Amino acid sequence: MEYVYAALILHETGEEINEDNLTDVLDAAGVDIEESRVKALVAALEDVDVEDAIETAAAVPAGGAGDAGAAAGAAEAEAEEEAEEEAEEEAEAEAEEADEEEGDDEEGGEGLGELFG
Repeated sequence: MEYVYAALILHETGEEINEDNLTDVLDAAGVDIEESRVKALVAALEDVDVEDAIETAAAVPAGGAGDAGAAAGAAEAEAEEEAEEEAEEEAEAEAEEADEEEGDDEEGGEGLGELFG
């Protein structure tokens, strides 16, 4: 979150949002800087009109944030469901393989029962 705040400070002061400026602001704030996060943020903001984004964010009603949270929760639930389905498919495939192996053992052992029976 500090990275976004630093970018907003740069925007508010009219400075260019680039890696050097962002790093300077974060360093001044005492943040442990991760270069990959700095680069990612600068790249993400490259084609963004920050002023427009701020106005759009301010225009979202309080319920809108809840809707976004609900959408994120739904996406997470969907991802979990897909993971569960994949796990079930893998378990079924393993069970089928085990059944095939047991079938082979049973077929090979039929004659042995007659020897000892």
